[in-house]
This record gives sequence, structure tokens and C-alpha cells, in this order.
Amino acid sequence: MTTIFDTITEPIARRVTAGLVRIGHVLRSRAWKGATPEGVTPTQGHALGLLREAEGGLSLGAIASMLGISAPTASDAMSALATKGLVVKAPGAKPRSINLSLTSEGEALAARTSEWPAFLSDAVETLEPAEQAALLRALVKLIRAMQASGDIPVQKMCVTCRYFRPNAHPGTETPHHCALVDAPFGDRHLRLHCGEHVPAEDDALYEQWR
Repeated sequence: MTTIFDTITEPIARRVTAGLVRIGHVLRSRAWKGATPEGVTPTQGHALGLLREAEGGLSLGAIASMLGISAPTASDAMSALATKGLVVKAPGAKPRSINLSLTSEGEALAARTSEWPAFLSDAVETLEPAEQAALLRALVKLIRAMQASGDIPVQKMCVTCRYFRPNAHPGTETPHHCALVDAPFGDRHLRLHCGEHVPAEDDALYEQWR
């Protein structure tokens, strides 16, 4: 049934986008407020967080890709962190490549930078469990769509992994299955980044889940 509000209200996609933009503004503002006292930029703080999650460190190219920035920009950021004694450089696995990892000081700062978006986590906690799961599912779809269009770097999500088995256990609270750990899980367990992620050969698994 069509109502007057269908004709006078902006399309829902625009309103959702406006809401996400507002959240993005607050996240950037909080990141700058948290970064300035620590003597780093938000980009450098984000890089520290990525290195904290990466066992064995990351290459410069990987950091640039994950941050969605150019290699020269990533190099400048890493050089600044190395000068501050937060990151150490070592020869990478490939010729002429560099592997970056955190120092003990960098590890401590990375732990503090992870608290910058805590206010948003608190807000998400006000949602009901089912709402949180639905929001996570929607975010996965949004990220996948932007990834496919090249608007954001490739993300290591469950739904694009070769080990993902969507709807392997229908009719249960944990309908999906991870072939790597051989265990079932539900949408509420979906990861946006997994260190064991191996890209699926095509989008068949994602389409089946979607």
C-alpha cells in the first residue's frame, strides 16, 4: 500500500547513506582526538592496528592495500612509525621486499588505538542480539558490494573464503560451516577479517549465502 510518505520521503538508500556518513564523521573526529595526544595520525594508528592483528608482520604493499592508500603514502607512514620506535623493518620473504612488525612500544600504542571506536561498540551493544546479527549481515553485503566495485580494498571475509560452506546445516542457529576448523557457525559469527582467509575461486559461495 502506497502512502503519502512514499512520495514525500527521500529514498531509504539515501537516508541510510546519510546515517553512515554521519557515523563516519564522528569516527574520523574521534580518531583525530585519540591520535593527536599519542603523536601519530589516524592513518598511522590504523596501520598499528593492522600490524597488531597480523602474526609475523606485514609487507609494505599489504599495508597500503589494506589501508586503501598509495605505496608512497604507506611508506611515509611506516617510516614515521619506525623513526618513533614503534615499528621495525626487516627483509621480507621476496627479494627487495620489506616486512614490518611492531616493537613493544608499538604493541602498547596499538592496544590504545584499538579503543578509539569504543563509543560505537557501546552504541551497537544497545541493539538486541538479533538486530546486531542483522546489522553485521547487512554490513558484510555492503562491504562485498564496495569491494566488487573497487571502492575499497579486498577484505578477508568469511563469505569470500574457500573454507566457507553456507547453509550447510539448514534449520539450525548455526547454519554455516567452516571447513578449516570443521565447525558450524551462524551469521552472528561472521568475520570481516580472518588471518586464515583463502580467497574462493569465484562468487558461488557468497551468492549461495546471500
